[in-house]
Amino acid sequence: MPAERKYVQTDLFSPLTLGTLELPNRLVMAPLTRVRSGSEGIPGPLVAEHYRQRASLGLIVSEGTYPCREGRGFSGQPGLVTEEQLAGWRKVTDAVHGAGGRIFAQVMHAGRVSHPEINGGFQTVAPSAVAIDGVIRTPAGKLPHAEPRELSEPELDEVRDIFVRGALSAVEAGFDGVELHGANGYLLHEFLSPASNRRTDGYGGSPQARARFVVEVVIAVAAAIGADRVGLRISPEHNIQDAWEQDAEDVLATYGALVDEIAPLNLAYLSILHNNPAGNLVQELRRRFGSPVLLNTGFSVVTTREEAAGLLEQDLCDAVAVGRPAIANPDLPLRWRDGLALNTPDQSTFYTDGAEGYTDYPEYAGAPA
Repeated sequence: MPAERKYVQTDLFSPLTLGTLELPNRLVMAPLTRVRSGSEGIPGPLVAEHYRQRASLGLIVSEGTYPCREGRGFSGQPGLVTEEQLAGWRKVTDAVHGAGGRIFAQVMHAGRVSHPEINGGFQTVAPSAVAIDGVIRTPAGKLPHAEPRELSEPELDEVRDIFVRGALSAVEAGFDGVELHGANGYLLHEFLSPASNRRTDGYGGSPQARARFVVEVVIAVAAAIGADRVGLRISPEHNIQDAWEQDAEDVLATYGALVDEIAPLNLAYLSILHNNPAGNLVQELRRRFGSPVLLNTGFSVVTTREEAAGLLEQDLCDAVAVGRPAIANPDLPLRWRDGLALNTPDQSTFYTDGAEGYTDYPEYAGAPA
């Protein structure tokens, strides 16, 4: 078990080592869905410019990228499948590196949070054949969520290998590493939640069994590209997209089992999305993980400079993942460091096409060239 952490006061603008990377500051651009990659999932020059502009953040984590066609979760999502997609990402990573930045690809299989109208006609898959209640936005309009097909045990090996191929493709495309998406109700999270995982085999039932598939994916990806190039994102108790986790004892047992199994790997980081960063759950997981932990305090409240600084000053995490401030302020580290005025994000352009609300947010007028 990791040794007790020693309190060290840290600020947002001090360097941090994450695996093989040296970050100049502790501000991480959270993975942000922006749907600018078209029907074929190919990131183009606009996407490259968007990420290049934000290279001063300590680390950029890309929007969720699908590692297989059936894992695509929404229209306009970029992929890590075809040669054209990888060539597009190579231009993105070259642009970020050319501007002095660092970038991980978030590898995301949507699982049941998709639809045949989105993923090219494939039946959605999940740990159990349990549909999400409600509708999903598709190119054909809003449709009821489809009932997914329960993955068989032999198929789990195939899905694990899909994550490995996605990670290898990301490295081939020039990413510095990958973040595995185990949050927000998508496939890996579906295994963790007792509401979406109703299996009675070795991959369901107990907290340890529900954590098993996620552990196996993390181990396999770490073996393929190096543990120091792998992060994992989780969102315990977020209760989104019907991945309900409402029994605190069960949540700690599930995520504790997950963290205990992956801690010896010495991953680059664990990224936790939770609205109570000082609470027992988050801090117990951080203590047991041992390696760097990124914190993101939620979707509904915009992270402020004061909050981000406070998380580090209280030694609640090692870096802070920020979303909307990074959308609207490509030079966010400069603005927060010097107390400069911020651009306001335009939510109406978050999920549209084109440059508006994507690459047209200005840098601070007085910033050096």
